[in-house]
Amino acid sequence: MSFSIDRKSSDHFETIFSDPFYHIFLFEGNGTIVIDFTEYTFNGRIVLFSSPFQNIQIFSNDNTPIDILSFHSDFYCIEFHKKEVACNGLLFNNIYLFPYFTLNKELFEEIADYFLKIQKVDPKESFSHAVLQSYLQLILAICSKEKNKILPDKELAKDDFNELKSFQNLVEEHFLIEKNLSFYADLLHITPNTLSKKIKSRFNKTPSQIIQERVILEAKKQIHLTRKSIKEIALELNFNDEFYFSKYFKKYTGVSPTQFRKEVGISIVADLYK
Repeated sequence: MSFSIDRKSSDHFETIFSDPFYHIFLFEGNGTIVIDFTEYTFNGRIVLFSSPFQNIQIFSNDNTPIDILSFHSDFYCIEFHKKEVACNGLLFNNIYLFPYFTLNKELFEEIADYFLKIQKVDPKESFSHAVLQSYLQLILAICSKEKNKILPDKELAKDDFNELKSFQNLVEEHFLIEKNLSFYADLLHITPNTLSKKIKSRFNKTPSQIIQERVILEAKKQIHLTRKSIKEIALELNFNDEFYFSKYFKKYTGVSPTQFRKEVGISIVADLYK
């Protein structure tokens, strides 16, 4: 099914969970979240977002129940609907932002209520698809609005912000060619060790992880949003051959580029601007 809501105990996610769907996790408690091997601690009422074939683990100290809304891009294409909810790059597919945030009691209950309303919709009834899409769009819009209020940029001291923003800009400009930490440290006129400490402190991951994640994110975009061959994508991402690219991609995601395309599909966006 391309759209569903389920409830599972948090211990279900202590082993790595990964599939071709987008997910919204809603839960309360405290513990640790691991996404693509980066560890975060959580405490309170949490909404967590994941994209296809991200590797997810959740370790809750009190074995909390977790509600999961899952949808395939065939059901709701976040790229196609980007103007309505602005969730792509904010809730999903951003290596620089935390994948979750805390909600106040009112917002948490509002989203939980939409989850309940979704469960009451009979998918066999007329217009049920439109109703379900509308509920999903509301949830995404509410969460996008809330996350936009708490973006990390607003929390950073000015000096740190300038340095970290410069690092992000440099990664965006050079990640296809330059994957070496010292290259970025030299451009920022700081030592690699200092840069690593600052990046690790802010993003919970090393500069090398960020560069690798940026390559994988670009690969996912190309596989999902274009009809380019895997060989063409490998060349554009500066891999010497398709085999090495496939090995690199599978090591990070758990699936080959071909399998990723087969299960996630090619977005309708791929044909919009031909």
